[in-house]
This record gives sequence, structure tokens and C-alpha cells, in this order.
Amino acid sequence: MNRIAFVRIFRIVFMALTVYTQVMLFQRRHRGNWNPLVEEKWNILITKQAKAYKVLALKLGGLMIKMGQFLSTRADILPTSFLVELEGLTDRVPSIAREKIVSVLESEWNSPLSTYLTSFSDEAVASASIGEVYKGILKDGTEVAVKVQRPGTDRILRADFHAMRIVIWFLRTFTPLAKQIDFRQLYREMTETIGAELNFLQELQSGRAFSDRFKEMEGIRFPVYFDEFTTRRVLVMEWIEGARITDLAFIEKNNLDRHEISERLFILFLEQVLYGGQFHADPHGGNILLEPNGTIVLIDFGMTGTISKSDAQAVLRIAEGVIFKNYDQVLDSLEELRFLLPHANREILADTIARLVAAYESNELLQMDSFVVERLLRDMQDIVRTQPVQLPAEFAFFGRASSIFVGVLHVLDPGIDLLALARPRILEWASSQKEGKRMFGKEDVLRWAIQASGPLRVFPQKVINYLEEPERMRHYLENRDGREREHQRSLQSRMFAGIFTILSFLGISGAVWFSHEPFLWVSSVFFIGSLWTYRSIK
Repeated sequence: MNRIAFVRIFRIVFMALTVYTQVMLFQRRHRGNWNPLVEEKWNILITKQAKAYKVLALKLGGLMIKMGQFLSTRADILPTSFLVELEGLTDRVPSIAREKIVSVLESEWNSPLSTYLTSFSDEAVASASIGEVYKGILKDGTEVAVKVQRPGTDRILRADFHAMRIVIWFLRTFTPLAKQIDFRQLYREMTETIGAELNFLQELQSGRAFSDRFKEMEGIRFPVYFDEFTTRRVLVMEWIEGARITDLAFIEKNNLDRHEISERLFILFLEQVLYGGQFHADPHGGNILLEPNGTIVLIDFGMTGTISKSDAQAVLRIAEGVIFKNYDQVLDSLEELRFLLPHANREILADTIARLVAAYESNELLQMDSFVVERLLRDMQDIVRTQPVQLPAEFAFFGRASSIFVGVLHVLDPGIDLLALARPRILEWASSQKEGKRMFGKEDVLRWAIQASGPLRVFPQKVINYLEEPERMRHYLENRDGREREHQRSLQSRMFAGIFTILSFLGISGAVWFSHEPFLWVSSVFFIGSLWTYRSIK
């Protein structure tokens, strides 16, 4: 049943509507009366919703798992308890019968399996919702990994994307999230990034591009691909003998230096950002292998994203501003990247960034008790949410990739200092941008000196801003709350009308599907009435 398109669409849309309705009703019921007891009830509700999503994602597979992985990194729009529950949601599903995989192989190769392989493992060594990996041996004795697309995958993902279009339409029309996220662009980015996983020829090209780009990097390598055996639904590459990079027992057994490995891995990821181009969009531990000699092997280029050179430079200017505590430069670059809209309160945001950087550099986030840490992070999150901050869709998968990657680094080396590692590389990058790769000169030294002295030069003004901040914040919150109440009333009315419109439309679809004429008439009446109500609400 879960492979039937209508059933999948209905379950996904119904889940989304249920979650949003429960959240909206809870917040409306407890508006103006938020206390520790309400906070506890809120966490219970959110945890229950996250568990329900996780169960559905594991049942349906496909896009639901990948969306869950994406959502698990969105601390800017989702509560902590929701994120915690989604952590560890991996795309691992039971493998299908070997005969079906062999059938796909022989269909793609237009030849019996034995024509190209002398051996093909009895069971899959890895199985996900899109493809399964088997170990094989070519006629010349070369050991290879054979990745085969599961039958019916393209049809399932088409249904899931259709459901996602309905959900995105609802969120864009009825919720305030449309102020922060360009849902149309996000959907396009999602279809391009995830949809590319269906074409293994594109994965081969991406893997080759990474190999050519980083071939000079010591201690890093990429698998060899075999063009003559690769098709749209079959990918054949070199078999890698190694372990997940997060396998600490393997690292200890082979006497490898965890700190050196984490530094080398960080530089690899940073290089993907410094000069623009493709980046690995799914760098979890299973896609980064470690050979016994310590060589890092990056695999699975089905999900990749692209950063333009201009955006890469803006990202590095943000890092430069953080390093030299020039937060005006940070905010200017965020505006350039379209994260920050022009009418944001720059003083509040600059103070937010400064507090986080100070806490990171002083190790306060590790030394303070959990209550203080939670309070600091909640304050930061609340301030960001009150500001006109949006998520450019083209950075959605970059943010997810960064979050996954940082998690891998901290497993390898919990004490890793990312700012300290990034600083020399960023300085090197910045000097290379001046008049095209010329040497670091006097003008650059003066520039860095001016930036480094920035905090001292603006200190008096920061004292004044600090003293005036409570009054400015009070006026800002009063104006914001008034606008928000008016906007919420309109949204709630339209939301209820929209829910009935969608549900009645699904009812019409179900009635047509099952040829139930009475239910078709009832659903049609509800659909017309709710649609008219929705359109009449301003």
C-alpha cells in the first residue's frame, strides 16, 4: 500500500497538516500564559510529533527520510526536542530480493550478469531507499562496488515530490515561515539535488570532478569509476577496503592520529567552500571512508550542491569578519547572501553574533552548566527569529551538509577548534583575492591591522548602545507583537479554510479513485465552500 502514489501523497500531506494544526492550536491556547508547565507540555507535544514523523519516514522511505535528515539540522525553525528525536534518522531500509537487483542489472547491461562479472555477492553490503550496493569481481579480477537503483524508485519519488508541492503550497500560503524561506526556490533546489540521485551517470561525473579538483591534496583520494559498466541506474566503482571515518576502534587499531585526520578532513571541506564550485551535500560518516594507512576516501556523490564564486567570497568575508570581530562586515555579507533583509536591526544581530563568538572562544559553551547554555542558545534563537532573516534556498543543503560534517569532526576530535584551523586558510584565501594571487603586501597588513583594531575603535559606541538597548528592544518588541497578532489572526482564518480545502480535495480524489459517488458529492460541496471562504478572507 505504501508504494501506491495516492496513499503516499495522502499520508504525507495529512501528517503535515496535523502537525501544523496541533502547533497552532497549542500556541493559541497558551498565548500570554507561557510558563514552565506549559513549556513541558510543549516539549511533550513536539517530541510526540517528531516520533510520529520518524515512524512514517521509516515506513515510507524515499523523500521522507531525506526531508527528516534535512529538518534535523534546522535549529532556526524547529524546537530542540523535535531535532533530538530526528537525530540518527538514516536512510537504511531492508534490501529487496537479489533476483530483482540482478534483473535491473541485466536490463541495463542488456546482457546476462556473467558477461561482465565473475562474482556477485549473495547479499547487499548497503541498502538505502534509492539504491543497493553489492560487491562484485570483474572478468579481469578487479573488485568493484556495484550500486543498483531499486525498482520503482523514480515512481515513488515522483509521488513524494507531488506531496511536497502540496505541503509547500500550504506553508507558503498559511504560515509566517514564508517570510523566512523562499519555498519555491527551496523546492527547485530540492528536486535538483535529491532528484540527481536518480541518475548514476551524473553521480559518476560529480565523483570525477571532485577527483580532478583535489587530486593534489595529500592523504585524500577518490574511488576509480568504470564508465563502460555504468548506466543511469547502475554505477560501478572501485571497491574500497576501509572503515567509516567515525570508527574510533579502527583508528586506534591502526595507530592513526584522530586530530590529524580531523584537521585534514576539515581542510578538504573548507577547500570546497573557499573557491566556489561543487560541495558534497551528504558528508556523513558512511560516505567518508578511512583506509588502514590513514588515507581519507570520499564516496557517494549522488547529492552535491553548488556555491557560486561570488557567494563563496561572501561566505569567506563572514569568516574573516568573525575572526577579526568586524561584525558590520559579517552583516554586510549576510545581506549580500540574501540571508538578511535590509530592515533588520543590525545592532541586535551584531550583539548576538558577538556573544556567540565570545562564548565559543572562551569555551564557555563547554564549561557552563546546561541551564546557562540552554538559556544563551534560546536567547540567540529568539533574537534571530524576531528579525527579518530568511534562508536562501540554494544554501539549504549547504547548511545541512555543514551541520553533518561538523558532527563527524566532533566525533573524531571533540576538542577541535574550527576557528583556529580556519584562520590561516582564510588569510591565505584573502591574500590570493588581491589583484589575482599576488603576494601579501603592505596594504594587506594595514587592512588586517585596521580590522583587528576594530573592537577597540568601536568600544565607546558599544557602551552607549548597550545602555540604550533595553529601551530600543522594548519599542521594537511592542511594534512587532502588534503586527504579529494581526497577521496571525488572518493566517489562522485562512489556515482553517485552507485545511478544509485540501482535505475536501483529497476526499474528491479518494472518491474518484474508489468510485464512491455519494462521498464525491459531499466532498465537492465542502471543497467549493471552503475554497470560496479562503478566497474571501483578506
